[in-house]
Amino acid sequence: MAEYIKSNYIIEEKVYIKGIPTIIFKPKEAKEPIPTIVFYHGWSSSKESQRLRGFILASVGYLVAIPDGIYHGERNPLSNYGMEEAKDYFWDVIFKNIEEFGVIKEELVSKYKGDPNRIAVMGSSMGGFTAGGIFAQNTIIKSLIVFNGCCWWENFNKNIEVKPTEKYERIRNEVKNLDPMNHLDRLVNRPILLLHGDSDTLVPVESQRIFYNKLNSIYEDKEKLKLIEYPGLNHFVTTNMMEESINWLGKYL
Repeated sequence: MAEYIKSNYIIEEKVYIKGIPTIIFKPKEAKEPIPTIVFYHGWSSSKESQRLRGFILASVGYLVAIPDGIYHGERNPLSNYGMEEAKDYFWDVIFKNIEEFGVIKEELVSKYKGDPNRIAVMGSSMGGFTAGGIFAQNTIIKSLIVFNGCCWWENFNKNIEVKPTEKYERIRNEVKNLDPMNHLDRLVNRPILLLHGDSDTLVPVESQRIFYNKLNSIYEDKEKLKLIEYPGLNHFVTTNMMEESINWLGKYL
């Protein structure tokens, strides 16, 4: 791992939670139990690549955990992360992240004094898909923030050309089963912030727009659901996105 970020206020620790390589940031002076964020990286990225974001979130008072997804970081990384590899492994990473969330959450609560009633999930790109799926499956989670991801999985998946195989059919069925769009009843009136470049060529914003509009139509408190599009922005997380996220967490976590 790269040199630790030096701080008199934040403890950074690399740990293994049930074998899952994870970086944890904990404010030294935070009042316990601590509001908690689990942050998921994108395709071809790793926990180390998200360290600065973890540090920023911890610096405003949150306990932050950033795990490696399978086939990334320390977990048997691929030699290439092209389109063919994405077709083979992208959804497996997301499904495994969702499966592993429970043990990460329990460790953060039991060992690091995370607040079980104040947990948010965040993610960038593939990590945004992950965060949306976890949020839909865990109604105890208080808030969701997605950078350049997608919460209408089936729509995204149908644009990926894959030869029909037994594995493809398994993935297609699991995508349908876990797709946040198919669980709007579990999402309604919970705080959700969607941040996306309107010129994103890797994960086009259209699916998020449709997801937002459909969900917004059934929200009672419209302030708890927000989609912000950034003109001319491709597939990047910006300083403005981080600022919006911190403001959102201050209000809803």
